[in-house]
Amino acid sequence: MDSATEAFVAHRNLLFTVAYEMLGSAADAEDVLQETWLRWADVDLHTVRDQRAYLVRMTTRQALSRLRTLRRRKESYVGPWLPEPLLTAPDVAEDVELADSVSMAMLLVLETLAPTERAVFVLREVFDIGYDEIAEAVDKNPVAVRQIAHRARAHVAARRPRGIVSQAEARGALEAFRTAIETGDPQRLLDMIAPDVVLLTDGGGMVQAASAPVVGADRVAHVLGRIDPAAVLRPAQVNGYPALTVRLRGKVDTVLAVRIDDGLITGLYAVRNPEKLSRVDREITVSR
Repeated sequence: MDSATEAFVAHRNLLFTVAYEMLGSAADAEDVLQETWLRWADVDLHTVRDQRAYLVRMTTRQALSRLRTLRRRKESYVGPWLPEPLLTAPDVAEDVELADSVSMAMLLVLETLAPTERAVFVLREVFDIGYDEIAEAVDKNPVAVRQIAHRARAHVAARRPRGIVSQAEARGALEAFRTAIETGDPQRLLDMIAPDVVLLTDGGGMVQAASAPVVGADRVAHVLGRIDPAAVLRPAQVNGYPALTVRLRGKVDTVLAVRIDDGLITGLYAVRNPEKLSRVDREITVSR
């Protein structure tokens, strides 16, 4: 490989993770990487002091541009929008902060940030990029970036899960949840979900899904009780945490992730849009 290709390949997983955390879409993250590569191939490497920083800066700029386009697209999206689920490697769980940063619950919190706030938060809090480097990536001065980072940190802290759930706790909750659904035991299900639990189902207007959030234990239990008896529920590692895949006739019909607070399931995220399920049969590496 030539030097430019070698550098890009060496940092590709990092760049993908940066773009994915900013966009919540693996398809759009891959497009951003393609655009970054095309620009990187034209760079005179003799002028680049830090290749990793330079590539992160390029990726961030492309992702910011794509994020603004995505926001307009989401305004006309049918029903709730959820991030595209990723089948992640088990070793992601060893990096607790990385696993938390790509979790479905955290990505939904990041959706509530403005584009520049999201970029600053991701680069600073997840990847520990310096303020000067972030300033170059988002076209702000370092003082402004510090203020944005402080504001974004407070915003996320007020909305994120109350504590990072261990992999073992998440796995145990998912297994009990799976058993309750498969046995059709409504009381067992109600014992596991919070009274104010919220179920979001993303069908994108392509398959049947609730057009609005389903709120409350009884209503959510009723919806879950209608899962096709022929469905096969299997454990999977999705976005850094245990989740379930729901398969019908051998194909993934739904990816079901959960948010857990104080031992109860407070959020259920059911991705059903077929366009978002193409990557859950192959493992994707995220890194920082």
